[in-house]
Parts: sequence; structure tokens; C-alpha cells
Amino acid sequence: LVERIDTAEAILQDLQASTKTAIPRDILRRARALVIVNQVQAGIFLGIKDGYAVAMVRRPNGQWSLPAFLNAGEASFGLQAGIKSINTVLVIMDDPTARLLLNHRFNFGAEAKVIAGVRGAEKEAVTKPLPADANVYAYSLGEGYYMGVAVKTGFMSPNESANEVFYNTKHRMPELLYSNWVQPVPEVKYLMDYVTRLTN
Repeated sequence: LVERIDTAEAILQDLQASTKTAIPRDILRRARALVIVNQVQAGIFLGIKDGYAVAMVRRPNGQWSLPAFLNAGEASFGLQAGIKSINTVLVIMDDPTARLLLNHRFNFGAEAKVIAGVRGAEKEAVTKPLPADANVYAYSLGEGYYMGVAVKTGFMSPNESANEVFYNTKHRMPELLYSNWVQPVPEVKYLMDYVTRLTN
């Protein structure tokens, strides 16, 4: 679980390290939640994405929550073969969408409007505005350009057992994300500090 936290921080740092992939500062300053997803996609005909995610929300007082663990997966049918790693950061732009993280099972692509976000290096080249009704911007470490298309996110669900073990608590997602009842452990300090610096 510590490795998952460290990997989430590394994914975010790698994304922000290059203007080709970086999330623009103005979007980060308006973000209400971040979900950092680490998945492996594999399959022949039946494709499977399996992995995990780490989520943080911006609380009403402006401070960021503890990182909480999620399960992340997806199944698809069709002609496909191979295996690859998929690292994505979902930037959630409103509080109602952020609260989907509290659900037993959810899919941002089905319950919110997810689009590929404009990267820092692309902003001058984009000639059409981002849709005003987009709830989630998706960024991956792969290079690409904003096309205004929907993005599939697969299903996610709280990993309550991982959260219980990591924080040594019976409190669940609502308390972890929206209360001060559970205190940060040392292993999450660097990720929380980095997210705070990025988004202020």
C-alpha cells in the first residue's frame, strides 16, 4: 500500500515534469478532486483492465484530504491483443462529481462527462473551448491532443480493506475524505504536500 501511494505521487510528478503532458495550473487550481489511476490492460478478444487508484478531494475549507484507495477495472470485447500499462490522472471539477467517490461502485464515464484535458503545451493551439459542462478532465502519460471526445474510465469502487489496513481505522470513505477523524500517516505526507503545492 505504501508502494501504491509512492507510485501515485510518481505518476503525478511524471505528468507534470513535461509541458507535453502537464495539467495546466488554472485547471489544477479549480480542481475539487484528483484520482490517480494505475492500471494494466491485457487481453486477446476479451480485454481486461485491472489496477488501483488513489483519490483525494478538496474539502470545503480548501485543504486536501487524505489519499484513499480505490479498485479500478474495466472489461471490453473485440479484436485486441497485448498488454500495456495505463497511468491516468482524473481531475474532477465539481463537488457533486467528487462525491461519486463515496459510492459503492461508480463509473465517471457513465455518471459524469469525462473529456481528454488540454495539456499545458497545447493551450495556444486549441481553437475551440473546453465544453462548459465537462465534469472530469482526463490526463495520461501518453502524448495526445484534445479532441473533445468522451473518455472511458471503467468502474471504480472504494477499497475499504486497503484503507482500513493502511490507516488502522474502521472509518470509511466519507470520513477519510471529508472529515478530520483520521490523521495522516507519515507515508502520505509527500503526496499531500505535492498536491497542495500544485493546486494553490
